[in-house]
Amino acid sequence: MRSDAIPAENQRPLWRRLTIYQSERFPFVQNAPLLAIFAFASVSFSRSLRQAPGFIPLGSFAVGVVTVVTFFLLLRIADEFKDAEDDARYRPYRAVPRGLVTLKELGWIAAILVLVILALNAFLLPRLLPALGAALVYFALMSKEFFVRAWLRRHPIAYMLSHMMIMPVADLYTTGLDWLNERASASHGLLIFLAVSYLNGMVLEIGRKTRSPQTEEEGVETYSALWGSRRATITWLILMMGSYVLAVLAASAIGFPWEAFALLAIPFGLALIRGITFTRTLEPKIAQRFESLSGVWIFSTYAVLGLLPYALRFFRVL
Repeated sequence: MRSDAIPAENQRPLWRRLTIYQSERFPFVQNAPLLAIFAFASVSFSRSLRQAPGFIPLGSFAVGVVTVVTFFLLLRIADEFKDAEDDARYRPYRAVPRGLVTLKELGWIAAILVLVILALNAFLLPRLLPALGAALVYFALMSKEFFVRAWLRRHPIAYMLSHMMIMPVADLYTTGLDWLNERASASHGLLIFLAVSYLNGMVLEIGRKTRSPQTEEEGVETYSALWGSRRATITWLILMMGSYVLAVLAASAIGFPWEAFALLAIPFGLALIRGITFTRTLEPKIAQRFESLSGVWIFSTYAVLGLLPYALRFFRVL
């Protein structure tokens, strides 16, 4: 193909193309703060359960955040490989099928990123290597769709349940920034936190894949196409309610259930109103907000479980 036939954006240097890629497929401006609060909440909750004073060293926390952000970027890159055939056929506007980046380039970048986070943790947080290794092994299995791709594609609920296990697996690393790194025993209360993360993953998954009937696209698998828009929305709200209950139970384990209940009522109430309105109207603009509402909910649960213990201690001191 002649160079003048290649779109201008695809002729840019690799670093520039990767900048465009991340803005479209993994916007750091949105994802990095959410993943940072996820890591912070994990550490804070673990320390609150153990009644450990203060916080972990900021250098250790920074390594943890870099590792978590990189890990979820790897998940996005893996999706490019898994969805390559469908994207080429049904979504030619996406970065890979339109030629902005190639799968080979993304493969090399993924390999480098794995080496970077392994090296960072090996030199600075060696006690975290078992947890990171477990997460990378599960990531590898997910990338191969557990070697039962055809079966999982025929059973979308099993697909979601198996893939969302990556959230509690990642939690083992982020909470381990506290208890593993300090050679402490993991508290049983962490199981509630892991369950919150598991449901939060499903809240986001269904929220971003629920549409009105008018905006469904051929070849794009959504839960609204699978179950119907109303049933998908109700499922989304039920999962958020489950996350709400578990988040309050988690807060109870560290001593502030009513404060958590009151604070989380605000984002849950907003999602509930939007969800009920959508089931009645099937208005496309409302469905387009489900992903952002899911993000707000997830941010809220982690902010409450992570920041509230420190805020309450501060006011009690005053």
